[in-house]
Amino acid sequence: MPDPMTPQPAAPEPQSVSSSVTRSAIFLVATINDDPQSRATVRAWCADVAALVRSVGKRVPAGNLSCVCGFGSKAWDLLFGEPRPAGLHPFREFGSGERVAVATPGDLLLHIRADQMDLCFELATQLMNRLEGAVTTVDEVHGFRNFDMRAMIGFVDGTENPSGSEAAHFTVIGDDDPAFAGGSYVLVQKYLHDMKGWNALPVEMQERIIGRTKLSDIELDETVKPTWSHSSLTTLETPDGDEIKIVRDNMPFGRPGSGEFGTYFIGYARSPQPIEQMLENMFVGQPPGNYDRLLDFSRAVTGGLFFVPSQPLFEALADRDPSAAAAEAAAAVSAASASAASPSTANAAPSGDGSLNVGSLKGAPRYE
Repeated sequence: MPDPMTPQPAAPEPQSVSSSVTRSAIFLVATINDDPQSRATVRAWCADVAALVRSVGKRVPAGNLSCVCGFGSKAWDLLFGEPRPAGLHPFREFGSGERVAVATPGDLLLHIRADQMDLCFELATQLMNRLEGAVTTVDEVHGFRNFDMRAMIGFVDGTENPSGSEAAHFTVIGDDDPAFAGGSYVLVQKYLHDMKGWNALPVEMQERIIGRTKLSDIELDETVKPTWSHSSLTTLETPDGDEIKIVRDNMPFGRPGSGEFGTYFIGYARSPQPIEQMLENMFVGQPPGNYDRLLDFSRAVTGGLFFVPSQPLFEALADRDPSAAAAEAAAAVSAASASAASPSTANAAPSGDGSLNVGSLKGAPRYE
């Protein structure tokens, strides 16, 4: 037990995952060009981001400028090697037919927020200038805060977001993956809406689909809220009945002249599992077939999962040598294999339930 009189090391500072709500945002997803120089450029860039945020933010101190950077599974392996975050994997698709949560290319995510779009724009420009020739942008969305935090479909978005210490509890990795404490996972999707079809619905039907009242943003009573409502299918609970939350910072976007109206979904959590469960409930149904009726009017056109390292780890990644890390990992595997072949371990008994814990979630860190 730690000595209460001895100062304990501070937890690594997270990136600005749960920063205050802002009026504007830019979401950038890029792939890293497939050559050693491009990868070296991205690694070196990791050490520059915090300074660029400070430099641009100082120009308007009250502008609440922040930037969160995340890396996809493939990019992590190519850039940094082992060790890797326990929960990081390629985006998992859910659904079938015309109702699919699609996976799309993405190695690097930038989530830039501020109360003024000019701050977001300037920071995005400076960050991408440093990456010129090393990455290819595959998606860029400029989002805006819509009146009193309303989504494009007219309902208030993010009402149930946790805040303060509760937000940190649900979004920041702790002892469940100590090497990556202070980090988070972020999942993004770009949705396009059939606004003509949606606006043709009576408000009462829209409220049943969302599970909340449109004007006052009050959750419908469980006796009248359909099990296929968006609210019902995206509310998760532990076996003890405690709600599992994520931090959403969705933004509307669009091009009225082109008839494009959308919502950029972005969700942060300390494990991908709760967000993936929400997507499965929405696109497959809970039970299967009882899907989110909002998807009759909203179509996901992108999808990506990224790991957000803590701030100190993010800056330290600039000096990560993936080839050295791979050599160390190979040596560790070799040592483990030699140990497994020794008489003292070769006849070790399997787990009590007869399982080797392969292809299951046994042994994986729980999402509390």
